[in-house]
Amino acid sequence: RQDRKVSPRAPISAKLVSDFLTVAGAQRIVTVDLHAGQIQGFFNCPVDNLYARPVLLKKLSALSGDIVMVSPDAGGVERARSFAKKMDASLAVIDKRRDRPNQVAEMHIVGDVAGKTAVLVDDMIDTAGTICTAANILMEGGAKEVYACATHAVLSGPACDRLNDSPFKEVIVTDTIPLNPNKDLHKFTVLSVADLFADVIERVHNYKEISSIFSK
Repeated sequence: RQDRKVSPRAPISAKLVSDFLTVAGAQRIVTVDLHAGQIQGFFNCPVDNLYARPVLLKKLSALSGDIVMVSPDAGGVERARSFAKKMDASLAVIDKRRDRPNQVAEMHIVGDVAGKTAVLVDDMIDTAGTICTAANILMEGGAKEVYACATHAVLSGPACDRLNDSPFKEVIVTDTIPLNPNKDLHKFTVLSVADLFADVIERVHNYKEISSIFSK
């Protein structure tokens, strides 16, 4: 996740990891939903950054009613907008202010969520503090139901307990990171990205284009 220096002596860990993979002999990288698109430029070999959106949309398309896609922060607006466009849904944004890393001071909703099914869309769920606070604010703002949707279920620390105690009706993630079977995961729906990777690997091997997968 660390793709730039935000304070003195802070590491740019994404560059270090890219060097590890290159030195280990990787000649082409296929990844999914990088935290920041510019990380692709850290590699000295071709990189195909895939999107889990087609996999997640198959599940989200089963939702009914008036749906609003919600970005948990300003940086994820483009991601939420792409989901909203595919689902013909409206868009809202959570404006959050941080006091320190992983701690949010205040949040406000930008957009209309009253009476709607709100879907919070993010690339990853780490400690789940921010997304759970956002869910509470959406319910206070009049949302009928709240769902969470993310590619990477990091789920560090108290994340699972927070999500289980939150107003989320369902937490939809992919299997890019294996979930701990000893945790209470009754709210989780895990979708496989195996078919997506298999399709892309076949296209790379046969010199076919990849972008058409995500234009559907």
